[in-house]
Amino acid sequence: MSRSGKEKTVLSLFGLFSILAILAILFIRASDDSGLSAKPPENGKYIVTSVTIPEELDFAGERTPLENFDVKESLDMELLVNSYWQSHTLLLIKRANRYFPVIEKILKENGIPDDFKYLAVIESGLSNAVSPSGAVGFWQFLKGTAKDYGLEVDKDVDERYHVQKSTEAACRYFRDSYEKFGDWTLVAAAYNAGKRRITESLEEQAEDSYYDLLLSEETGRYVFRILALKTIFDNPTQYGFFLREKDFYPPIPVKTVKVDKDIKDFVAFAKEHDISYKVLKMFNPWLRDKKLNVKRGKTYLISIPEDDYMNYEGLIDDMSGDPIVFRDTLNFEEL
Repeated sequence: MSRSGKEKTVLSLFGLFSILAILAILFIRASDDSGLSAKPPENGKYIVTSVTIPEELDFAGERTPLENFDVKESLDMELLVNSYWQSHTLLLIKRANRYFPVIEKILKENGIPDDFKYLAVIESGLSNAVSPSGAVGFWQFLKGTAKDYGLEVDKDVDERYHVQKSTEAACRYFRDSYEKFGDWTLVAAAYNAGKRRITESLEEQAEDSYYDLLLSEETGRYVFRILALKTIFDNPTQYGFFLREKDFYPPIPVKTVKVDKDIKDFVAFAKEHDISYKVLKMFNPWLRDKKLNVKRGKTYLISIPEDDYMNYEGLIDDMSGDPIVFRDTLNFEEL
Protein backbone atom coordinates (compact mmCIF):
# COMPACT_ATOMS: atom_id res chain seq x y z
CA MET A 1 0.00 0.00 0.00
CA SER A 2 1.28 3.48 -0.86
CA ARG A 3 2.03 6.12 1.75
CA SER A 4 -0.92 8.20 0.59
CA GLY A 5 -3.15 5.18 0.96
CA LYS A 6 -1.93 4.60 4.49
CA GLU A 7 -2.55 8.24 5.35
CA LYS A 8 -6.10 7.98 3.97
CA THR A 9 -6.66 4.87 6.05
CA VAL A 10 -5.37 6.57 9.20
CA LEU A 11 -7.51 9.61 8.51
CA SER A 12 -10.53 7.40 7.93
CA LEU A 13 -9.97 5.53 11.18
CA PHE A 14 -9.42 8.81 13.04
CA GLY A 15 -12.66 10.15 11.61
CA LEU A 16 -14.50 7.00 12.60
CA PHE A 17 -13.17 7.15 16.17
CA SER A 18 -14.08 10.83 16.35
CA ILE A 19 -17.62 10.10 15.29
CA LEU A 20 -17.89 7.26 17.81
CA ALA A 21 -16.53 9.52 20.56
CA ILE A 22 -19.06 12.22 19.73
CA LEU A 23 -21.89 9.69 19.72
CA ALA A 24 -20.73 8.32 23.08
CA ILE A 25 -20.73 11.83 24.56
CA LEU A 26 -24.19 12.50 23.18
CA PHE A 27 -25.43 9.19 24.59
CA ILE A 28 -24.05 9.98 28.05
CA ARG A 29 -25.63 13.43 27.98
CA ALA A 30 -28.93 11.94 26.84
CA SER A 31 -28.71 9.42 29.65
CA ASP A 32 -28.09 12.20 32.15
CA ASP A 33 -31.01 14.20 30.77
CA SER A 34 -33.35 11.20 31.02
CA GLY A 35 -32.52 10.63 34.67
CA LEU A 36 -30.36 7.55 34.06
CA SER A 37 -27.14 8.96 35.45
CA ALA A 38 -25.44 7.10 38.27
CA LYS A 39 -25.76 10.09 40.58
CA PRO A 40 -29.41 11.12 41.00
CA PRO A 41 -30.34 14.74 41.63
CA GLU A 42 -30.47 15.75 45.28
CA ASN A 43 -34.24 16.21 45.26
CA GLY A 44 -34.72 12.71 43.87
CA LYS A 45 -33.48 10.89 46.95
CA TYR A 46 -35.85 8.59 48.83
CA ILE A 47 -35.55 9.53 52.49
CA VAL A 48 -36.65 7.21 55.28
CA THR A 49 -37.15 8.86 58.65
CA SER A 50 -38.52 7.91 62.02
CA VAL A 51 -42.04 8.98 62.94
CA THR A 52 -43.40 11.47 65.42
CA ILE A 53 -44.73 10.02 68.65
CA PRO A 54 -47.42 12.21 70.21
CA GLU A 55 -46.73 13.64 73.65
CA GLU A 56 -50.21 12.72 74.88
CA LEU A 57 -52.58 10.03 73.69
CA ASP A 58 -55.71 8.29 74.89
CA PHE A 59 -58.05 5.51 73.90
CA ALA A 60 -61.75 6.19 74.54
CA GLY A 61 -60.77 8.93 77.00
CA GLU A 62 -58.44 6.64 78.95
CA ARG A 63 -54.88 7.97 79.09
CA THR A 64 -52.05 6.02 77.44
CA PRO A 65 -48.99 5.94 79.77
CA LEU A 66 -46.39 7.00 77.19
CA GLU A 67 -43.86 7.66 79.97
CA ASN A 68 -43.40 3.87 80.18
CA PHE A 69 -40.57 2.84 77.85
CA ASP A 70 -42.33 -0.32 76.66
CA VAL A 71 -45.57 1.54 75.93
CA LYS A 72 -43.75 4.23 73.96
CA GLU A 73 -41.69 1.74 71.97
CA SER A 74 -44.73 -0.45 71.24
CA LEU A 75 -46.58 2.57 69.86
CA ASP A 76 -43.49 3.59 67.88
CA MET A 77 -43.36 0.17 66.22
CA GLU A 78 -47.01 0.28 65.14
CA LEU A 79 -46.68 3.85 63.89
CA LEU A 80 -43.68 2.81 61.78
CA VAL A 81 -45.41 -0.27 60.41
CA ASN A 82 -48.57 1.58 59.42
CA SER A 83 -46.79 4.72 58.15
CA TYR A 84 -44.47 2.81 55.84
CA TRP A 85 -47.03 0.24 54.71
CA GLN A 86 -48.30 3.14 52.63
CA SER A 87 -50.58 1.39 50.15
CA HIS A 88 -52.48 -0.43 52.89
CA THR A 89 -52.94 2.59 55.16
CA LEU A 90 -53.86 4.82 52.22
CA LEU A 91 -56.56 2.35 51.22
CA LEU A 92 -57.92 2.33 54.78
CA ILE A 93 -58.17 6.12 54.78
CA LYS A 94 -60.05 6.06 51.47
CA ARG A 95 -62.50 3.42 52.74
CA ALA A 96 -63.02 5.20 56.05
CA ASN A 97 -64.67 8.12 54.29
CA ARG A 98 -67.41 5.76 53.11
CA TYR A 99 -67.89 3.63 56.21
CA PHE A 100 -66.95 5.71 59.27
CA PRO A 101 -70.14 7.82 59.15
CA VAL A 102 -72.22 4.62 59.26
CA ILE A 103 -70.21 3.11 62.13
CA GLU A 104 -69.87 6.34 64.11
CA LYS A 105 -73.64 6.87 64.16
CA ILE A 106 -74.32 3.39 65.54
CA LEU A 107 -71.56 3.64 68.16
CA LYS A 108 -72.98 6.95 69.36
CA GLU A 109 -76.53 5.63 69.52
CA ASN A 110 -75.31 2.75 71.68
CA GLY A 111 -73.16 4.81 74.02
CA ILE A 112 -69.88 3.32 72.80
CA PRO A 113 -66.83 5.62 72.53
CA ASP A 114 -66.05 6.76 69.00
CA ASP A 115 -62.53 5.27 69.13
CA PHE A 116 -64.02 1.79 68.77
CA LYS A 117 -64.45 2.43 65.06
CA TYR A 118 -60.74 1.70 64.75
CA LEU A 119 -61.37 -1.88 65.88
CA ALA A 120 -63.21 -2.46 62.61
CA VAL A 121 -60.22 -1.00 60.77
CA ILE A 122 -57.69 -3.41 62.28
CA GLU A 123 -60.07 -6.38 62.40
CA SER A 124 -61.03 -6.40 58.73
CA GLY A 125 -59.58 -3.39 56.93
CA LEU A 126 -63.16 -2.10 56.66
CA SER A 127 -64.11 -4.97 54.40
CA ASN A 128 -66.15 -8.17 54.60
CA ALA A 129 -63.09 -10.27 55.20
CA VAL A 130 -63.13 -13.96 56.11
CA SER A 131 -60.36 -15.24 58.39
CA PRO A 132 -58.84 -18.75 58.32
CA SER A 133 -60.69 -19.47 61.59
CA GLY A 134 -64.04 -18.57 60.02
CA ALA A 135 -64.44 -15.08 61.51
CA VAL A 136 -66.48 -12.96 59.11
CA GLY A 137 -67.27 -9.36 58.27
CA PHE A 138 -66.18 -5.91 59.39
CA TRP A 139 -66.16 -7.03 63.02
CA GLN A 140 -64.86 -10.57 62.44
CA PHE A 141 -67.56 -12.47 64.31
CA LEU A 142 -67.32 -16.22 64.68
CA LYS A 143 -70.60 -17.99 63.98
CA GLY A 144 -71.39 -18.86 67.61
CA THR A 145 -70.61 -15.40 68.97
CA ALA A 146 -72.62 -13.79 66.17
CA LYS A 147 -75.70 -15.80 67.11
CA ASP A 148 -75.16 -15.05 70.82
CA TYR A 149 -75.33 -11.35 70.02
CA GLY A 150 -78.44 -11.49 67.88
CA LEU A 151 -77.18 -11.96 64.33
CA GLU A 152 -78.89 -14.34 61.92
CA VAL A 153 -76.48 -16.84 60.39
CA ASP A 154 -77.76 -19.57 58.07
CA LYS A 155 -77.48 -20.71 54.46
CA ASP A 156 -79.71 -17.86 53.16
CA VAL A 157 -78.67 -14.98 55.40
CA ASP A 158 -75.45 -14.18 57.24
CA GLU A 159 -75.75 -10.85 59.03
CA ARG A 160 -72.06 -10.85 59.91
CA TYR A 161 -71.74 -9.38 56.39
CA HIS A 162 -74.30 -6.67 57.20
CA VAL A 163 -72.33 -3.56 58.24
CA GLN A 164 -75.09 -1.93 60.27
CA LYS A 165 -76.38 -5.05 62.03
CA SER A 166 -72.93 -6.42 62.77
CA THR A 167 -71.90 -3.04 64.21
CA GLU A 168 -74.96 -3.12 66.49
CA ALA A 169 -73.97 -6.63 67.61
CA ALA A 170 -70.41 -5.44 68.30
CA CYS A 171 -71.85 -2.65 70.45
CA ARG A 172 -73.75 -5.22 72.52
CA TYR A 173 -70.49 -7.12 73.00
CA PHE A 174 -68.68 -3.94 74.05
CA ARG A 175 -71.38 -3.06 76.59
CA ASP A 176 -71.23 -6.54 78.12
CA SER A 177 -67.45 -6.33 78.38
CA TYR A 178 -67.54 -2.87 79.94
CA GLU A 179 -69.96 -4.10 82.62
CA LYS A 180 -67.35 -6.73 83.45
CA PHE A 181 -64.13 -4.70 83.27
CA GLY A 182 -65.19 -1.06 83.74
CA ASP A 183 -62.28 -0.10 81.45
CA TRP A 184 -62.60 0.59 77.71
CA THR A 185 -58.99 -0.35 76.95
CA LEU A 186 -59.53 -3.79 78.47
CA VAL A 187 -62.79 -4.03 76.51
CA ALA A 188 -60.81 -3.55 73.30
CA ALA A 189 -58.23 -6.15 74.34
CA ALA A 190 -61.00 -8.59 75.25
CA TYR A 191 -62.48 -8.21 71.78
CA ASN A 192 -59.27 -9.73 70.46
CA ALA A 193 -58.44 -12.29 73.16
CA GLY A 194 -61.85 -12.97 74.66
CA LYS A 195 -63.26 -11.90 78.01
CA ARG A 196 -62.14 -15.09 79.77
CA ARG A 197 -58.50 -14.78 78.67
CA ILE A 198 -58.28 -11.15 79.81
CA THR A 199 -59.97 -11.96 83.12
CA GLU A 200 -57.55 -14.82 83.78
CA SER A 201 -54.54 -12.65 82.88
CA LEU A 202 -55.64 -9.88 85.24
CA GLU A 203 -56.09 -12.37 88.10
CA GLU A 204 -52.93 -14.38 87.48
CA GLN A 205 -50.70 -11.32 87.15
CA ALA A 206 -52.43 -9.26 89.87
CA GLU A 207 -52.81 -6.25 87.58
CA ASP A 208 -55.70 -4.00 86.57
CA SER A 209 -54.34 -2.29 83.43
CA TYR A 210 -53.88 -3.54 79.88
CA TYR A 211 -50.53 -1.74 79.72
CA ASP A 212 -49.18 -3.80 82.66
CA LEU A 213 -50.23 -7.21 81.34
CA LEU A 214 -48.00 -9.77 79.65
CA LEU A 215 -50.18 -11.04 76.81
CA SER A 216 -49.80 -12.96 73.57
CA GLU A 217 -48.04 -11.05 70.81
CA GLU A 218 -51.28 -10.45 68.92
CA THR A 219 -53.21 -9.12 71.92
CA GLY A 220 -50.17 -7.28 73.22
CA ARG A 221 -50.00 -5.35 69.93
CA TYR A 222 -53.75 -4.96 69.49
CA VAL A 223 -54.43 -1.70 71.34
CA PHE A 224 -51.20 -0.17 70.04
CA ARG A 225 -52.30 -0.88 66.47
CA ILE A 226 -55.56 0.92 67.24
CA LEU A 227 -53.70 3.87 68.77
CA ALA A 228 -51.31 4.06 65.80
CA LEU A 229 -54.10 4.18 63.24
CA LYS A 230 -56.04 6.70 65.31
CA THR A 231 -52.92 8.90 65.42
CA ILE A 232 -52.31 8.61 61.67
CA PHE A 233 -55.96 9.18 60.76
CA ASP A 234 -56.08 12.26 62.99
CA ASN A 235 -52.81 13.67 61.57
CA PRO A 236 -52.37 12.12 58.12
CA THR A 237 -50.11 14.75 56.55
CA GLN A 238 -47.72 14.49 59.49
CA TYR A 239 -47.25 10.84 58.57
CA GLY A 240 -46.91 11.41 54.84
CA PHE A 241 -50.48 10.89 53.61
CA PHE A 242 -51.79 13.62 51.33
CA LEU A 243 -55.20 13.14 49.71
CA ARG A 244 -57.44 15.36 47.67
CA GLU A 245 -61.18 15.35 48.17
CA LYS A 246 -61.66 13.37 44.97
CA ASP A 247 -59.35 10.61 46.27
CA PHE A 248 -61.78 9.42 48.94
CA TYR A 249 -64.32 6.69 48.30
CA PRO A 250 -67.67 8.48 48.36
CA PRO A 251 -70.72 7.17 50.22
CA ILE A 252 -73.27 5.77 47.76
CA PRO A 253 -76.91 6.64 48.54
CA VAL A 254 -79.28 3.69 48.72
CA LYS A 255 -82.98 3.10 49.08
CA THR A 256 -84.40 0.06 50.88
CA VAL A 257 -86.95 -2.43 49.68
CA LYS A 258 -88.95 -4.20 52.38
CA VAL A 259 -89.27 -7.93 51.74
CA ASP A 260 -91.64 -10.20 53.68
CA LYS A 261 -92.13 -12.95 51.10
CA ASP A 262 -89.85 -15.50 49.49
CA ILE A 263 -87.67 -14.36 46.60
CA LYS A 264 -87.24 -17.26 44.19
CA ASP A 265 -84.60 -15.70 41.95
CA PHE A 266 -82.34 -12.79 42.85
CA VAL A 267 -81.29 -12.31 39.23
CA ALA A 268 -84.90 -11.54 38.29
CA PHE A 269 -85.31 -9.43 41.47
CA ALA A 270 -82.26 -7.36 40.50
CA LYS A 271 -83.56 -6.79 36.98
CA GLU A 272 -86.89 -5.61 38.41
CA HIS A 273 -84.96 -2.89 40.24
CA ASP A 274 -82.80 -1.93 37.24
CA ILE A 275 -79.53 -3.22 38.66
CA SER A 276 -77.34 -6.23 37.98
CA TYR A 277 -77.15 -9.32 40.16
CA LYS A 278 -73.53 -8.32 40.91
CA VAL A 279 -74.57 -4.90 42.22
CA LEU A 280 -77.37 -6.44 44.28
CA LYS A 281 -74.85 -8.71 46.03
CA MET A 282 -72.30 -5.91 46.43
CA PHE A 283 -74.80 -3.82 48.38
CA ASN A 284 -76.28 -6.81 50.24
CA PRO A 285 -73.42 -9.25 50.88
CA TRP A 286 -75.41 -10.71 53.77
CA LEU A 287 -77.69 -12.40 51.20
CA ARG A 288 -75.75 -15.63 50.77
CA ASP A 289 -77.84 -17.60 48.24
CA LYS A 290 -79.44 -17.01 44.85
CA LYS A 291 -82.83 -16.98 46.53
CA LEU A 292 -84.33 -16.03 49.88
CA ASN A 293 -86.71 -18.03 52.05
CA VAL A 294 -88.59 -15.70 54.38
CA LYS A 295 -90.03 -17.18 57.55
CA ARG A 296 -93.53 -16.22 58.67
CA GLY A 297 -93.49 -12.82 60.39
CA LYS A 298 -89.93 -12.06 59.27
CA THR A 299 -88.99 -9.03 57.17
CA TYR A 300 -85.77 -7.92 55.52
CA LEU A 301 -84.61 -4.58 54.16
CA ILE A 302 -82.67 -4.96 50.92
CA SER A 303 -80.49 -2.03 49.83
CA ILE A 304 -80.77 -0.76 46.25
CA PRO A 305 -78.39 1.99 45.08
CA GLU A 306 -80.02 5.21 43.96
CA ASP A 307 -80.43 5.79 40.22
CA ASP A 308 -77.27 7.88 39.80
CA TYR A 309 -74.94 5.44 41.55
CA MET A 310 -72.95 4.89 38.33
CA ASN A 311 -72.09 8.61 38.13
CA TYR A 312 -68.87 8.50 40.18
CA GLU A 313 -67.94 12.13 39.54
CA GLY A 314 -71.41 13.12 40.66
CA LEU A 315 -70.97 11.20 43.90
CA ILE A 316 -67.71 13.03 44.52
CA ASP A 317 -69.41 16.37 43.86
CA ASP A 318 -72.20 15.44 46.27
CA MET A 319 -69.56 14.96 48.98
CA SER A 320 -68.47 18.58 48.69
CA GLY A 321 -69.70 20.73 51.54
CA ASP A 322 -70.50 17.75 53.76
CA PRO A 323 -68.51 16.96 56.93
CA ILE A 324 -66.03 14.64 55.24
CA VAL A 325 -63.68 12.56 57.32
CA PHE A 326 -60.26 14.25 57.65
CA ARG A 327 -61.37 17.46 55.86
CA ASP A 328 -59.70 19.62 58.50
CA THR A 329 -56.39 17.78 58.44
CA LEU A 330 -55.67 16.94 54.82
CA ASN A 331 -54.36 19.16 52.07
CA PHE A 332 -56.79 19.01 49.16
CA GLU A 333 -54.69 21.16 46.85
CA GLU A 334 -53.64 19.58 43.54
CA LEU A 335 -50.45 17.64 44.22
